[in-house]
Amino acid sequence: MSRTLVIGDIHGGLRALHQVIERAKVTTDDTLIFLGDYVDGWSQSPQVLDYLIHLNQKQNCVFIRGNHDELVLDWLEGNTQNFDESMWFKHGGEATVLAYEKVSEADKNKHIAFLKSLQNYYLDQQSRLFIHAGFTNVNGIQYEYFPKMFYWDRTLWEMALALDDSLTKDNLIYPKRLTLYHEIYIGHTPVTRIGQTVPVQKACVWNVDTGAAFKGPLTIMDVKTKQFWQSEPLHELYFSEKGRN
Repeated sequence: MSRTLVIGDIHGGLRALHQVIERAKVTTDDTLIFLGDYVDGWSQSPQVLDYLIHLNQKQNCVFIRGNHDELVLDWLEGNTQNFDESMWFKHGGEATVLAYEKVSEADKNKHIAFLKSLQNYYLDQQSRLFIHAGFTNVNGIQYEYFPKMFYWDRTLWEMALALDDSLTKDNLIYPKRLTLYHEIYIGHTPVTRIGQTVPVQKACVWNVDTGAAFKGPLTIMDVKTKQFWQSEPLHELYFSEKGRN
């Protein structure tokens, strides 16, 4: 039976991606939705992109754009004036730059094309929104004035975290953004910040970033059943590296 599986932020951790694909027993009947941030952190960012490009040739995949994916695209195209390169280095970019020293120009061009093809969000027929970070317009994604918020925003998750559980959706002060979609799946802000290493649901928001960039595992989850599978913590898979720690 086909499943829709959502995958959290990978951050260059190809070994973890292999583990979750195997542990979830993914088949070509499954649809895979990746929430972005494929790069920056561990040493295999180029290999992660190669893997995803190949995977897309054999099964249905949806690739969402993350903020780190845009940063790497800018770097690959020489547009580093668009961001603070030294800050990027501190947040995983250094490992990416070192990894690309052994990548051919032809492969770099393939990666550029892949990164340009990423979607800002995906909304399915069951009103489930898949997005890297969030959105800020109270009327929804189609009204967003600042598209970069799709992969930089943190206010959606912070709002869901701070929401009083006793509030009902018909309450006048219930946040409108949390009423627009049946479910919202995000990454971007690791749940390790609140002491968790498993997917966390707050209101209609599911956060599937379980801290793979740091000392958490990578997670893949069945959006229908909410069953999930995880890799080993990435600092144990890349024991000689620091990741984003």
